Amino acid sequence: MPMSTRRAQPEDAETLHELASRTFALACPSSTAQADIDEFIVANLSRERFHEYLADPARTVLIAEADGVPVGYSMLVAGPIADPDVRAVVDETASVELSKFYLLADSHGSGAAGALMAATLAEAVTGGAKWCWLGVNQQNGRAARFYQKHGFALAGTKRFLVGNDWHDDHIRVRALP
Repeated sequence: MPMSTRRAQPEDAETLHELASRTFALACPSSTAQADIDEFIVANLSRERFHEYLADPARTVLIAEADGVPVGYSMLVAGPIADPDVRAVVDETASVELSKFYLLADSHGSGAAGALMAATLAEAVTGGAKWCWLGVNQQNGRAARFYQKHGFALAGTKRFLVGNDWHDDHIRVRALP
């Protein structure tokens, strides 16, 4: 199936929201309450929020498509790092955050994730970053293996709030060419 990636446009906000609604829970531990997942989606992954993200010059959003059908997305965020645990291990003057990286479950293992990662890292380099960092739930072994395969090394830990529950994340960093 032909894979492609492209920069998301304002008219993609609905598509991004739909992808987020179908993929966010895949990154959460199975013990995460559905109500907390739903609350997170409403607060952070709604159509309105994606309109804001797409209008923000500090953010780059990419969409992965298989045969023209959206199957995943990524988001890079440049700028100051708010989390003190991340600031302690990441140079915010030369880095960009890989804030979101999600694929539909039936696209796992298809090569879509690798294509999206390559395009995302190329965008990070184009934006002038020397490092890329991300947070991944400590219980998400599949994602951790994927990020490690793509050069992201463990650098520390941080907390991530989903609904009313704090989750423990690993901070991973990767040098960029």
